[in-house]
Amino acid sequence: MRDAATTQTARTDRRAAPALSVRGFTKTYAGGFTAVRDLDLEVPDGAFFGLLGPNGAGKTTLIGAVTNLVRPTDGEIQIFGHHHDTREARRLVGLAEQDINLDRFLNVDEVLIYHAGFFGMGRAHARRRAKELMEVFDLSAKAKVRPTALSGGMRRRLLFARAVMHEPRLLILDEPTAGVDVELRTELWEYTRRLHEIGTTILLTTHYLEEAEALCEEIALIRGGRIIARDSADGLRERYGARDIAEVYLQAMAQAAEAERQAVTA
Repeated sequence: MRDAATTQTARTDRRAAPALSVRGFTKTYAGGFTAVRDLDLEVPDGAFFGLLGPNGAGKTTLIGAVTNLVRPTDGEIQIFGHHHDTREARRLVGLAEQDINLDRFLNVDEVLIYHAGFFGMGRAHARRRAKELMEVFDLSAKAKVRPTALSGGMRRRLLFARAVMHEPRLLILDEPTAGVDVELRTELWEYTRRLHEIGTTILLTTHYLEEAEALCEEIALIRGGRIIARDSADGLRERYGARDIAEVYLQAMAQAAEAERQAVTA
């Protein structure tokens, strides 16, 4: 994978508004299950932010709400000061989903160009950008191939390329390296670092705790739809007297589980 981040314009203008502001977010699904209740979260512009938690902690619900895939029951979500469901906010966010959801009837080139059209990118610009990203992610030879004929790693590359096609200022990576080999994981890490260096705000969820420790400037732990700890990796290790983030994670989750049990029995 070659370096494409350097082809993007460096973003040196820091806005006063945070990249992501979540206030009082609550989501109750049909049937009465509340996945997230009264959640507050702020991610500064330019941050590399990790959100870690077990399955069912509320990460996917939060990301779905930020990207307008889930309708909030209550609360307010803003992207760089814009309400999350406005056109301005949508243009500023890119999402690489955990599940590979590529259109099986489009080829690689079309997946990228059609995606660009959703964000108002002109066709000539979209073609140039698609060509650039196919070179970056080693997909040029597969330009006319449909996703169903790609390997799992190639599909993951295409998913990542699609997420950055419109050059979002906030890039959300939901388990971006799940199921990929070590070589591809390393390449995606390096590309993500370079995106961050030029000013892209990154919000990462991952079950690979060493990934968050290596990449993220700040990490928040979420359980039961609420943030239970937040700090830099160094700060979290010091707070819990832990050797690494994996040990921090286990201690924090155990303490939160015990607090939940005590609240139920009180």
